Formats: sequence, C-alpha cells, structure tokens
Amino acid sequence: MKVLFIGGTGIISTACVRLAALRGMDVHVLNRGKTPAKLPPQVKLIHADIQQEDQARAALRDQTFDVVANFVNFVPSDIERDIRLFGGKTGQYIFISSASAYQTPPLYWRVTESTPLHNPHWEYSRNKIACEERLVAEYRRGSFPAVIVRPSLTYGDTLIPLSITSWTQSWSPVDRMLRGKPIIVHDDGTNLCSATHNSDFAKGFVGLFGDVRVVGHPVHITSDEVLSWNQHYQIVADAVGAKPKFVYVASDTLVSLNPELQGWLWGGFSHSVVYDNSKIKSLVPDFAATTTFKQGIGQTIEHFQRTPELRSLDAKFDQWCDRVVATVQK
Repeated sequence: MKVLFIGGTGIISTACVRLAALRGMDVHVLNRGKTPAKLPPQVKLIHADIQQEDQARAALRDQTFDVVANFVNFVPSDIERDIRLFGGKTGQYIFISSASAYQTPPLYWRVTESTPLHNPHWEYSRNKIACEERLVAEYRRGSFPAVIVRPSLTYGDTLIPLSITSWTQSWSPVDRMLRGKPIIVHDDGTNLCSATHNSDFAKGFVGLFGDVRVVGHPVHITSDEVLSWNQHYQIVADAVGAKPKFVYVASDTLVSLNPELQGWLWGGFSHSVVYDNSKIKSLVPDFAATTTFKQGIGQTIEHFQRTPELRSLDAKFDQWCDRVVATVQK
C-alpha cells in the first residue's frame, strides 16, 4: 500500500508514520523539511511546501497513492487545493479534523460521530467544521474519496498535556511544580477529559487505510480512559516527584485575564466530554487504547528528562501565572 503523509513530523503524525512503516507500507512524507523528526529510514521524503500548490504538484510528479493523509489542513482553502492536487490520484483522502468541532457546550455527556458540530468559542474548530462540510459536499458529488478523522487531546514524547500550559514549552508548568510554585487549574478540576497517547491513536488511524467502508464517514479516535483534570495534574506531579500547590481559577476569570484561552477553555476543556469509540472499534476490530495516562506520561517525562532542549521554559507564561495567582489571592 502506497501512502502519502502531508506533514508527518507532528505529535500525532509521527506516530502514524512510524506504525505505517512498521507494517510494511510504502510510506512517503511531504513537508518543508524544517522540523527535525526521527522517521524510519525506509520512509521516502518529498521536500515541498504544500501551501505552494505549484511547488507541491511539481514535487509529487503525478504520482498516485492508495492513501493521502493531510495533517496540516486548517481552513477551507486548504481543502480546495487538495481536491485539485489529489482528485483522481488517491483511493482515500484522510482529513484530520478535531473533536473540538463537536457541539460545545455538549447537551449530552456522551459524544458520538452523530453529535452535532458547533463550537461558537473557537475559530480553529469552526474552520475545521467548514473544511469537513466542503469535503462532504465533494464526496457527495462522487468525485473525492474523503474520510474525516477527529482526534481529541493527543500527546506523545514531546508534549505534557495540561489545560493551563505553554503549548510550545510544556515543561513550564512542571518546572513550577518542581520549584514549589502555585499551579493553576481551571474551574474546580473535576471536568472530565480523555488524553490519548499518540501510539494508541496511530493504531486506529493506520487501521483505516484502504478500508472502503470508511470513505464518506467521520470517525473519532480517542482513549476510553476518562479522568478529571485534577487526576491529570496529579499524575504529572507524581511522575516528577513533586507535591503541587493547586490554585483553582474559574475559566471565565482566566479568559478575562488572557483572551487567548477562550478557544481551548470555553471551546473545550471547561466541559466534561466522554467519547464513544464504538465506531472506530467496529471499523478496526483490533483497535484498543492500551496506554494509560499514568504509563504514557511516565514515558513522556522520561523523554523530557533525557532531552534538555525540551525543558526550555516560557518566561512569559511563568510571569502570567504569578500575576493570575496574585490577582485571585487578593
């Protein structure tokens, strides 16, 4: 099976590339070559910027693929470009959407693929919804074999997934724990969340390759483990041997102090969500998320401790946390 990954070096896509190569697929990765990644030696790299359509077309040289999976599409114009590039040249085109596209706040605690798509709080999610709608329209015309995959919060060796963090320097809240500084947790920490290890996501994702039954369908892939944010924070603290000092701050207050938080707080983390994974399990019978958050975060922390550059700190985030704590403690 000949597979093209567009991106291929992110937290989710790296795990998928590795698993596809491990299973003997003919794996190609198209990206700009600017993000270092330890990919399997048999993976064929195609250096091009997918945002430069003519450049990408020249680099692909009219190749055809059984599967094309694009991890770097965010707005409908990206979809339009890919329809032009890959129409008639792939048996399956997989768009990576987001579980944040589901109805927010949820009207029912258990989320399935038929849950309505509506997120008024996060432009990122609304753009993903618009991308899905364009793909569905093209599929209904009978000319594009679209598949929609919705990941939820997914992490790996290079991300420590906490709700109030620096996403590009996620060691920053851990450093605060180790220094005995207060750690901000949104609301009262009891909202439920599923954090999925990227190796588990990859099992479901790669298992869809070549399956004609999934064309035209949306499917989410998440862990069945559901923990509160208090549990997530405590597991991270235990992994580094810290005794955290939690400071609970209402999401509304946090957003008022930093409007950039509106998307992932109001648009996601401030609501309890439990995902029903029946659909992915029916399509990929051997899919099971077997890495618990305790196991996965233990591996992640060990990798951070072995990799000094991952432990860089976000000074602005640290200062902002100090200001928030001082404000709420007044």
